[in-house]
Amino acid sequence: MSNRPTGPGRPTVPDRSTGAARRWSPTLADAGDAAFGLVTTAVGLGIAIAVVDGVSADNPFAVLLVAAAVGVGDLLLRAPLRLFARLAGAMGALVAGLAAQVAVLWLALRWAPGIELASAWSVAPVLLLTALVMAVGRWLWGVNDSEYVIADVLRRARAQARRRGAEPGPADEREPGLLIVQLDGVGADVLRQAIESGLAPTLARWIDHGSHQSRQWWARVPSTTPASQAGLLHGDSSQVPAFRWWDRGLGRMVVTNHPADAGLVEERLATGKGLLAGGGAAISTMFSGDAASTELVMSRARTAGPDGRGAGLGPGASYLLFFASPFVAARAVVLSIGEMVKELYQARRQKVRGVEPRVSRTGWYVVLRGISNVLLRDLNTSLVAQHLMRGTPTVFVDLVDYDEIAHHAGPTRPEAMRALEGLDRVLGVLERVLPVAGRDYRVVVLSDHGQSLGATFEQVTGSSLLDTVRALMDEPGATAVQAATGEAWGPVNTLLTSMFGRTASGSTVVLGPDADGHGGRGDAGRHAADRRHAAHDGSPHVAGAEPSAGASAPDQADVAVAASGNLGLVWFPGSPRRLVLEEVQERWPGLVPGLAASPGVGAVVVDTATRGLVAVGPRGLVLLEQDQAPEGEDPLAAMGPRARADLARAGRLAHTGDLLLVSRVEPTGHVHAFEGLVGSHGGLGGEQNVAVLVHPTELEVDEDLAEDVGGVPMIVGSENVHVQLVRWAERLGLRP
Repeated sequence: MSNRPTGPGRPTVPDRSTGAARRWSPTLADAGDAAFGLVTTAVGLGIAIAVVDGVSADNPFAVLLVAAAVGVGDLLLRAPLRLFARLAGAMGALVAGLAAQVAVLWLALRWAPGIELASAWSVAPVLLLTALVMAVGRWLWGVNDSEYVIADVLRRARAQARRRGAEPGPADEREPGLLIVQLDGVGADVLRQAIESGLAPTLARWIDHGSHQSRQWWARVPSTTPASQAGLLHGDSSQVPAFRWWDRGLGRMVVTNHPADAGLVEERLATGKGLLAGGGAAISTMFSGDAASTELVMSRARTAGPDGRGAGLGPGASYLLFFASPFVAARAVVLSIGEMVKELYQARRQKVRGVEPRVSRTGWYVVLRGISNVLLRDLNTSLVAQHLMRGTPTVFVDLVDYDEIAHHAGPTRPEAMRALEGLDRVLGVLERVLPVAGRDYRVVVLSDHGQSLGATFEQVTGSSLLDTVRALMDEPGATAVQAATGEAWGPVNTLLTSMFGRTASGSTVVLGPDADGHGGRGDAGRHAADRRHAAHDGSPHVAGAEPSAGASAPDQADVAVAASGNLGLVWFPGSPRRLVLEEVQERWPGLVPGLAASPGVGAVVVDTATRGLVAVGPRGLVLLEQDQAPEGEDPLAAMGPRARADLARAGRLAHTGDLLLVSRVEPTGHVHAFEGLVGSHGGLGGEQNVAVLVHPTELEVDEDLAEDVGGVPMIVGSENVHVQLVRWAERLGLRP
């Protein structure tokens, strides 16, 4: 976290590729690192061998010998595995790495004197149990367990620094770099609570010591990850009206957590001048930002290279340190299972205690939480650390842990706040990498939006949004396309598509509720005659009619409905253009007034033939594009200081709905998601629009980008945050 001056006059790094580096020789630090690793591994192995049937040890020295053999095997296999990973790609790295761990441990247990291995089937349980014991031991010892993920990276970095005779320190004159960490869904008030309660000590220390400042920025409607990341990474979110939407040109629903659709959106946005242009890296993001290196990037997961493999996962060698390092991947698997058990317990505790509002937390979400909050978080940490070591100029990573839990548990519920504690630990781990990184990195921590609590629309009204719309159309049998909750599957679909590429039919791998729309492997939409409670399964499908085999189900729809938190959108696919209020009134006279009068709806935004966009409430309306006072009761009064401007912009976005609905905002700030989530974002109300920007003090926020929002100066819109990030990168000399 250097505060040294930056700019064009900054000294450049001398060429370290020459023979000027001194000969390396082991030091006490090297010996200490090796001894600590050997002892912790031996302790874990000893406990595992004592517990698992089919393997036994005569004495502790035999266990120590096995631990040493595992370490030596890792060193010897690293070079050939790295070569194999480059040739076989990411999937090859995964398979080869895991196989190498099992093989090395099997050989050590099989041939070490004093060890008796009765069954080869005992090797895998020993591997997993050792990883668990080591993780628990580090936690009891008070050591950040996440550091184990990058311990090998740190050891190699320090050794390389000593070999080149350039031990980093205060006088080290490395070129600057920029690391941007997105804490998905973390609102400004939630972060403040986490800091004050001691759950974010790393961020608290940075802010208290003055190296960083914490600010707010306003996430405009739609306050969703795809819209915010499109703005942050590409400087343009105009093609993203929601998390999912009906595309009249394509004649189908576009779902941004489909790799193919994310790629389609990026094609519409990219100019080649994104935030990460010029050699940057994107990790676990929705879009690439024109990065040269992409790891787990949804929009690039579908891209096939010369060998036919997906490119979004990144080169196989990047994953070798994670998948092949002894016990690291095994530890991630074990702790992922532990996270699933924890989720079951926490969900049960909410139910027993009668916590309200709450939603069901069963099904695949339990598995997805384990994968995203442990396995993917550890993998992301490893990937970021490697890019820091390589000296990648700009690195952007998205950590989704908090957002996923907050959706199902609530933004300020204990389990969601504990997820923030885990993210702060990741920042602490990455901070350990910075002194030995290839550049002098400045760290920016930001979020893409916040979240707001509230009972769902269906809990408030007793009916789903789709059923409400069809009833008010007075066409209960109207065929409909609905897309709802499937956001949590995005990272998993990216991982699978990146590993396995496309299917035989040319489609990408899409699992979960959104799988049976298009381009996925599921076909449930072809067999469902009427799914009136689709808010629970989230699939884009036709309801109320049985589509013929091979037909495109959405082509037969009378109405399309999508939810992005407490922002709901309604289209009438039969019309080649957006309908205006007068046309809607003529066809379905009870629809707009009925929606506006619904107890879960705060305002309905619709275009008109003569007065522009209008926001209709239960007892009044606002002309969004005219400087006039509200007619009757202002329906936007409870939606925050930028409700009028935000909805006027959202109502003119490409692909936006014929009708835009924002839920009612309660006096408590609670909102009502149009999907089955107790914590939501996408519209207005509560804390969902106030996002976080924690930046180095030396990188000041430019005044021309700040606006007054309810008496607080802040940057408005992800596009303007993009401008600020680009300016900082230019000041650091990272962009031409």
